[in-house]
Amino acid sequence: MESYNKKQHLDNWNDVKQITQDSSKKVYFKERDIFWLKVGENIGFEQNGKGDKFQRPVLILKRYTNDMFLGIPLSTTPREGSFFFQFSFLDDEVSTALLVQQKLFSSKRFIKKIGKIDKDDFNSLKQKLYKLIFEEDFCPSKYEGTIPKENCKDIVSNNNTNSKSLNSEDKDDE
Repeated sequence: MESYNKKQHLDNWNDVKQITQDSSKKVYFKERDIFWLKVGENIGFEQNGKGDKFQRPVLILKRYTNDMFLGIPLSTTPREGSFFFQFSFLDDEVSTALLVQQKLFSSKRFIKKIGKIDKDDFNSLKQKLYKLIFEEDFCPSKYEGTIPKENCKDIVSNNNTNSKSLNSEDKDDE
């Protein structure tokens, strides 16, 4: 079995990316559509594409122009928690929207349309994404050093009796 070589995958993605950049085909798309996209070989914890086209299904969350949109990569791996939203759009196969991976995409990345999310599921997904971005409380006490303290609405003291809002301390940011 061939081992995974990150540098080689990045080099291969660069070849695909250059061809993709030169593409001039126009694809019509709208919110709720799901397309295979050339997502790429990414760095760190960013979601990668698979196969020789570095592809992954992506849900179109918000169309900004004919050439760019906010999208959310999908996975067939069931996942729970505030970073994920599960739904079905193909033959009752469960898809997981990787909410924390949402980003701006170019329409040059399109490969082909594969479906559409149901209106009710789409509205529920948007509500969950809003909560994740603007309302979730990711305190280091819950996630042991993995979440920056700026993301924490309330800092709880070691004896759990005093709590204060970070926002009240950050007056210099205004």
